[in-house]
Amino acid sequence: MKEYKLTAWPELPAPYHRTVYRRMLSDMSHRYMSVAQLMLSSGGSKVEVRTFLKMLGESELLQEREGEPDSFIESLRPIGDWFRRTIIGSEVPKN
Repeated sequence: MKEYKLTAWPELPAPYHRTVYRRMLSDMSHRYMSVAQLMLSSGGSKVEVRTFLKMLGESELLQEREGEPDSFIESLRPIGDWFRRTIIGSEVPKN
């Protein structure tokens, strides 16, 4: 899962003058954030977050990296896949 961090504080176009977008900018100016984390911290929808990230990316204002799993359960997925293949004998579908 990708995480995003702001490289510079932009002048926002008029459609992005809402508090939701300023919260996202503030969070990303301090640390890498995933889409889910941005949705949670800003209160924005998935569409709003992705559209905002796209706009920032096109302006070359974002750093991206592959992040860690969001939760403890997600981090256990490889063990569950191994268990399913080894014990149960079923193929694990590719995402």
